[in-house]
Amino acid sequence: MSTYKKLQAQTKMSVVGAERIQELREKLDTDGYENRRLLISVDGSYTNQTVIKALPKQVTLIGRCRKDSKFYEIPPPAHKGRGRNKYYGQLLPTPEQIRQSDEYPWQQVKAWASGSIHHFDVKVIRNIRWRKAGQRNLVLLVVRPIAYRPTRKSRLYYRQPAYLIATDPDIPVNQLLQTYLWRWEIEVGFKDKKTLIGCGQAQIRKPEQVQQVPAFVTACYALLLLASQKTKNVSNYLPTTKWYTPNKRTRNTTGDIINMFRAQNWAKSTAINFSHFVDKSNKNMNFQKLTNPAMAAMFYNRN
Repeated sequence: MSTYKKLQAQTKMSVVGAERIQELREKLDTDGYENRRLLISVDGSYTNQTVIKALPKQVTLIGRCRKDSKFYEIPPPAHKGRGRNKYYGQLLPTPEQIRQSDEYPWQQVKAWASGSIHHFDVKVIRNIRWRKAGQRNLVLLVVRPIAYRPTRKSRLYYRQPAYLIATDPDIPVNQLLQTYLWRWEIEVGFKDKKTLIGCGQAQIRKPEQVQQVPAFVTACYALLLLASQKTKNVSNYLPTTKWYTPNKRTRNTTGDIINMFRAQNWAKSTAINFSHFVDKSNKNMNFQKLTNPAMAAMFYNRN
């Protein structure tokens, strides 16, 4: 095997993901949380045998699976005769067949998503096995598509169903679903850091810098959100645009936080007071005579 093929196998997403989970579990144990269970919510690219079979103790993985995945019942008790005991019992219907079947009843579960509590219809099948998970007992959760309307007068649309598995067959249904729904915040964070903060746009080539820049951008993003959370006052932010929905704002987007940061920085650097009075000396002065024309500089260099 060539060096390229070896590095490719060692740096696969699933291999690196399994290593990160093991490292996180070890750090929790070192900090004194060895008796606390760790819930890991992942997407379909990490729901495979490389990650599941390498899970350490006290770790529960929750992830998506394919609608045509093959699951099995737990085999009957071991016999005393010759031969190896069975790891997998009778073949179960696929997740898509379970969703369409009336044999498995629906139940309603409450979970928070998109700023409010929603009622989800789910089907739960516990104590099943999957060849990619080895001898681990799993739980399968089938989530019915959610109905929505883009506008008040539009027709009713449906989203795609979701098929989730968890490596802890005794986990409560509401905790399983809520933990997976919280994963979407991670995807939003990735998008904000790439499109708004500029992660990945740095002109660098050295290996040390390639590793340090994403970590630095992530730290700046975390400090930005932490500063916004500490203020806890939505009314202090700038007025929204006309095309914003008129609903009551319950949280600030990353774009709102950045715009407010720019406005405060510009106001401080240009010595302009946005309250009931303005410094007339600066107002009547020619912009070319300003000692600190930082406002124009920031406008020109914002991109």
